[in-house]
Amino acid sequence: MIIKIGNLSIDLLKIILPILYIVVGIIIFQIIKHVVTRFSSGNKKLKITQIQRIKTLKILILNIIKYIIIIFVILAILSSFGINVKSIMTGLGIGTALIGLAFQDLAKDLIAGFSIITEGEYEVGDTIEVGGFMGEVTAIGLRTTRIRNFKGATKIIANHYMDNIINYSANNSLAVVDVGIAYENNQDEIEKVINNLIKRLNGNIPDATKEMECWGVNELSDSSVVYRLVVETKPMKQFAVERFLRKEIKKEFDKSGIKIPYTQIEVHNGK
Repeated sequence: MIIKIGNLSIDLLKIILPILYIVVGIIIFQIIKHVVTRFSSGNKKLKITQIQRIKTLKILILNIIKYIIIIFVILAILSSFGINVKSIMTGLGIGTALIGLAFQDLAKDLIAGFSIITEGEYEVGDTIEVGGFMGEVTAIGLRTTRIRNFKGATKIIANHYMDNIINYSANNSLAVVDVGIAYENNQDEIEKVINNLIKRLNGNIPDATKEMECWGVNELSDSSVVYRLVVETKPMKQFAVERFLRKEIKKEFDKSGIKIPYTQIEVHNGK
């Protein structure tokens, strides 16, 4: 459709079609955005880390879709102006191949990052170990993962190197306390005191997920009978629970007059 204004000829299609393509692209993107947002906010009972992972995936998916739509809209507009789109597509293919060769590690990081986020191998807040470095995951990106150890040192690792991971937060931990008691103590009395201690503490142990148990005599050492006490805890809380239990055991044994053996040195005067 061509309109003539004096000596000027205007092709309306070349004006209307680009605007129409842009409007259609925006509408399609908004529809897809609405659908993705609706699906990503369906379950309100998810953990904070799971919600963060869903938000990250949502942003990633929408960005990919947005750029795909922009590329198709641009190609459609160029085609409406009579430009050979096939040659452009061929050039894009060659250019993409060259860029891919130049940025292989970056591509590996992005693919690995997408896999980590979607599969949930570990999440922000988890304690993991990779390459001999153990710490808490503070951030997960598409390119890198940040891990901070208990000393505060942060290690930034490219995602394609995040393999052979040990995740200490995937399951509950086990607090284990071995208590040595002198041989001269009455074993029946010892077990009675231990059982009373267990009854008193069960339900009052911070971060415990089950009741404490006494597994009985674990070892007959040179100077003591060693009893083993165990309790299941929340992930990575076993060390704090073990310290708490040792303190309570010492207080209970002092109150009951039970002695814990310790190393002694005898000095003889050679006269």
